[in-house]
Amino acid sequence: MIAALRGALGFFTRIPVGRDEAAWEAFARAPWTFPVVGYLVGALAAVPLVVAAVGPVPDATVALGVVLVVYALTGITHLDGVADLGDAAVVHGDADDRREVMRDSSLGVGGTLALVCVVAGLLTGALGVAGVATATGDGGLLAAVVLVIAAEVGARAATGVVVCAGDAAHAGLGSTLTAASTPRDALPVVAVALPAVVLGWPRPEPAVVALLAALATAAALQRWAARRLGGVSGDVLGATTETARVAALQAGVIVWTLS
Repeated sequence: MIAALRGALGFFTRIPVGRDEAAWEAFARAPWTFPVVGYLVGALAAVPLVVAAVGPVPDATVALGVVLVVYALTGITHLDGVADLGDAAVVHGDADDRREVMRDSSLGVGGTLALVCVVAGLLTGALGVAGVATATGDGGLLAAVVLVIAAEVGARAATGVVVCAGDAAHAGLGSTLTAASTPRDALPVVAVALPAVVLGWPRPEPAVVALLAALATAAALQRWAARRLGGVSGDVLGATTETARVAALQAGVIVWTLS
């Protein structure tokens, strides 16, 4: 268990642990570790919200702080998956043609647009969360922190579900992870993610919707990848994490605002 958690930290974050072969092998067989990392990253990403509560800080600055912490912790590797899928999405051809475009290191219009949408979606989602924290007092701060955690946990759980339920398009990172798991392994992934919802009690609706939005994003991306790419790849997994995070934040903020 400890080796798997170390491997998850080494794979999903820039924290210098779990980079050895034993940790990687343990992690590859334990998709339940995905959302565990989400709790840590989410809690740290929420630090700018807590710091801003001490003194007057503009919401836009707080939102930028959340985004910077996320990428400082996780790196930008997953954004490469977003760019590759964006380029593949605009290709007129079959799965082989799309996979060929994804192997090209140059960035096309589709990839550029995908990156802009994801980063803008994360920034505006963080801005909405900052508004929740400052507009409603102490209760709002707690709700905002829970929402950031739930979004990150949901994003990691979404990626874990894709690993468990998806089939690899070709040999590589995707096949290494999907071959070690079965659809039944998705149950522990979801179970580990559920406490993020409880953190929002007595108003858990935003966290519930955030988690559901992340999982729905994963289902949509997995289906698209199966039809357009022939299956899951490392790029699909990275893009799932990034887009599910954005979907979770945006959905959670909307629910909080309307409720």
